[in-house]
Amino acid sequence: MSLFRTLNPACQLKVDRTAKLNITAKLNITAKLNRTVVGVALTAALAGSFGALSLSAVAQPAATARHADIGSSTAFRAPANPAVAKSPDAVLVSATVAASLTPREIARSLLSRFHWRRFQFRYLNMLWTRESNWNVHAYNPFSGAYGIPQALPGSKMASAGASWRTSARTQILWGMRYIKSRYGTPRRAWLHERRTGWY
Repeated sequence: MSLFRTLNPACQLKVDRTAKLNITAKLNITAKLNRTVVGVALTAALAGSFGALSLSAVAQPAATARHADIGSSTAFRAPANPAVAKSPDAVLVSATVAASLTPREIARSLLSRFHWRRFQFRYLNMLWTRESNWNVHAYNPFSGAYGIPQALPGSKMASAGASWRTSARTQILWGMRYIKSRYGTPRRAWLHERRTGWY
């Protein structure tokens, strides 16, 4: 018995699980590769028999399926290609994904930037649902407050970005900075809102 097993059996359990996952991944990959090789061999035999079939045309779907199966496996993840990650297409895709997020998802993703734990989103959600229902164009005709955080006046949010009138991200960033500087956390801002009707 090794010193490692003697000192920390919990870590040994983790190592054993990792080893089992690695073995499972290798077996799954081997089985998939074997199926692909058999498929290519069968394709070659058919191509030899009928002559009209192209080996590359028939083998291509098998290879594509193999890559798709391996990529979707939970036990195996291929390392990211740095060249692809830095390509303009990758940047365009990430910008498109960011643009498709809802205001709530944007706010949730920004919590860690302000050193707030995930449970703080509950209070932020209640606060801004009450203030604007997360509407980027929410406007209070009586006070002049504008946007998701109901900034008064709305032009204050220009400090977070020029697109403050239409960008949920800009409004959320400004609102979170305001909450951080004035109350510290969304929970404290929510408690103040409940006591006074404003924050």
